[in-house]
Amino acid sequence: MPSAKNSGTTSSPKKQRPESASVPFQNPSLSINERVEDLLSRMTVYEKIGQMTQLDITLVNNTGKQDDVSIDAPKARKLIREHHIGSFLNGEAVTPETWFSFTNQLSKIGIEEHRLGIPLIFGIDHIHGATYVTGATYFPQSINLGATFNPEHAFQTGRITALESADLGHHWIFSPVLDIAANPLWPRFYETYGEDPYLCGLMGTAHVKGIQENDETSPAKQAACSKHFLGYSDPHSGRDRTPARLPMQQIHEFHRPSFQKAIDNGLKTVMLNSGEINGVPVHASYEILTTLLRDQMGFEGVVVTDWDDVGKLEDFHFTAENYKEAVYDSVMAGIDVCMTPLHLKFNTCLKELVEEGRITEERLDFSVRRILRLKFELGLFENPHPRNDRFDRIGNAGNKAKALDAARESIVLLKNEHNVLPLEKPAKIGVFGPSASSRRNLCGGWTIKWQGGKEDQYPDIMHTLFSALKKEFPGAHVKHFTQEETQLIAASDEDRQKEFISALDSYDLLVYAGGEEPYTEFVGNITDLRLPHQQTDEILFLSRSKAPLSLVLIEGRPRLITEASEAADAIIFAGLPGVEGAEAIANIISGRVNPSGKLPFSYPKNPNHFLPYNHKKSQLYYFDPEQANYIMQNDESPSLFQFGDGLSYTRFVYSNLKLSASELKLDGQVSASVTITNEGKREGMESVLWFTSCHFGKITRPVKELKKAEKITLKPGESQTLHFEISPELLSYPNDNGEAVLERTGYTVRVGGLSGEFRIPKG
Repeated sequence: MPSAKNSGTTSSPKKQRPESASVPFQNPSLSINERVEDLLSRMTVYEKIGQMTQLDITLVNNTGKQDDVSIDAPKARKLIREHHIGSFLNGEAVTPETWFSFTNQLSKIGIEEHRLGIPLIFGIDHIHGATYVTGATYFPQSINLGATFNPEHAFQTGRITALESADLGHHWIFSPVLDIAANPLWPRFYETYGEDPYLCGLMGTAHVKGIQENDETSPAKQAACSKHFLGYSDPHSGRDRTPARLPMQQIHEFHRPSFQKAIDNGLKTVMLNSGEINGVPVHASYEILTTLLRDQMGFEGVVVTDWDDVGKLEDFHFTAENYKEAVYDSVMAGIDVCMTPLHLKFNTCLKELVEEGRITEERLDFSVRRILRLKFELGLFENPHPRNDRFDRIGNAGNKAKALDAARESIVLLKNEHNVLPLEKPAKIGVFGPSASSRRNLCGGWTIKWQGGKEDQYPDIMHTLFSALKKEFPGAHVKHFTQEETQLIAASDEDRQKEFISALDSYDLLVYAGGEEPYTEFVGNITDLRLPHQQTDEILFLSRSKAPLSLVLIEGRPRLITEASEAADAIIFAGLPGVEGAEAIANIISGRVNPSGKLPFSYPKNPNHFLPYNHKKSQLYYFDPEQANYIMQNDESPSLFQFGDGLSYTRFVYSNLKLSASELKLDGQVSASVTITNEGKREGMESVLWFTSCHFGKITRPVKELKKAEKITLKPGESQTLHFEISPELLSYPNDNGEAVLERTGYTVRVGGLSGEFRIPKG
């Protein structure tokens, strides 16, 4: 988005004071460790505490509101000069020029008003693109990226987020979310990549690399922040920030792997789980923050709290008698940076705790050393200020094309009775539902602002589903039936209803855009996972017409549609596909794009019984009174649609599954291969998902586990043979202590409906 004020100039730091210019920590030729230790040795206790503090933008702007990205210089000077604050965060979507003005002034104050000239680090919730920048590229939410099973889209999300925000002084990006989608009630479900640990690790690590390994932002660098460490997504109630009951074995097997993969690939920071595990808030858990994260997982980066979660130990979890004890508990558990974020009680209390001898200065040094190392690694001592000469990269056509590609691959066609889709040369299309003419519903929360922007805050050029269908079918009569109109007719007398339904019979397709409005965190808590009854009633009403009915689900979690699914001829899970999402959905409906998305989660069928695809066998038995015995159900029966489901307009056939051996030796591998053929009439993309199953285990084993995913493109009649290398390490699972266990038993490998078996011999 080119700036009218773009002069090609950059901001330059004020010349450093002579007394600080010659000291070792300002010498870029020295190692980072040498610079950190020199700077650390010069800092007072309160200066160190300031580096451990992160404050919200409202404490340094003119109005005290999130949407005010303007600097109140006296406020900023006071906080930095007197309290040595080292970090600020957030705001809402404003223009690049506004962000530049704000961070440029703030960073200058940070350098000039701090005794040692330590640069600030600014954190921001760019969750699916630079979503707090007006005119930037907004990608699909992570649940959609998971549906692509293509890590390239996660990488491009991270890369373009960095490209469009690094120059603005946004150093610390609070994404990606590496929680697994364990509970469909959870309001942050859509921020995950799905329910599988392997998939979340694959996609999340690609996102991290896109942010952190991006030479295009040079000299600016950014840190990713994976969250929410850990087990946040599996609360017993399904509500945000509520208790989870997770044995350590379950944590090691299901919740740790995605974070571990990102850490092993250079992740610089993590944000913590705001809830509790087994009665202990994670922000106060030495077992989670130090024993697990530091000692076992080897994380050496910065740990930041979530919003005011130290204070919540006092007034939400009630594990600390007062704020001072909450500070003690969290610091001793292992936090580095406290997102306080609206007060200075953390600073005051931590200073008192050090003066009283309850927390040592050496403990502060552990955290401050990590914080300073991060700032040196990001080059902030050499390049602390933003620049304004590359705004033409923000929201440019190439970046938005990447977002459109991701959206197209993320759309999942779940049902297509009688091949009603794709729709070719229609004369009349009727568009219904609460999301038919909504832009904000396509994007979800964390877009423009925390709970999603208002409708008029979205770009004028952004399509709604209705306008996208009009564009996609220029020769057709595309009519939008408003909610009020539909509800009025549905509630009218029988004759009026029959007249309306009869008129719809002449339409080539009825499209009902249902689902949810934007939300996140506790604002999105619900007690009923079913699609709102009014939407279900409208779908059933429309199904009385002879015209084919397509249900398009624009939602952040799988709202139950069991009754409505029977009434619809076609079902599309669109999720939250972002600014380019309406065009992507229209492309799928018309057939311009062949759908290739697959569900990254199991779509529940019943209100009170939902399980992930990798459940245990014993979770699926019932008593059959006729046989007077218990019966093991089909292992996929509790789901309306299965993990990995997704239809195409072509036909992929899997054949010739081969295993290189019937036994897997401890120092060897078994190589599996399979051939996929496109037997349809058009080119298509297929996500090839390899699963394994362990026949017996001392710790009960999932019915199957995803071990590899790759996406291929095949032309009509084309075949490709893919390979999967199976090692003992790949088949091991953790015990309570996180130690690898390998069962000497039989195993099944599954792909595309085919299966083969091998064994690891005993002895």
